[in-house]
Amino acid sequence: MLKTVILLVLIFYILALAQASFLVHFQIFGMVLNVSLLLVVLINIFENPQKYLGLWSSLISGFFLDIFSTRLFGFWFLILIHSLLVSLFGAVAVVNMQVDHWLQTTKF
Repeated sequence: MLKTVILLVLIFYILALAQASFLVHFQIFGMVLNVSLLLVVLINIFENPQKYLGLWSSLISGFFLDIFSTRLFGFWFLILIHSLLVSLFGAVAVVNMQVDHWLQTTKF
């Protein structure tokens, strides 16, 4: 687990640094792509919730984005924790909908 957290720190540090210094010059429809947010959402969707990898990625990425951001400290942290909660509860809702559909269509 410690190796994974150290790897996440390195990855999100590089992404936040690239986003704050390099990617701001490449705008799509007047907006800058938030690579850290995209990676956090993908990790939260595809990871095992018992390993807390999504929580660690949200904390680390939010911290580095807050350091390199001009907004209030904690803004990106709150956004990424919110994306964690939405992706977790969204995944649970999708599974519940699939189970309900299966129960309704299956004849015992």
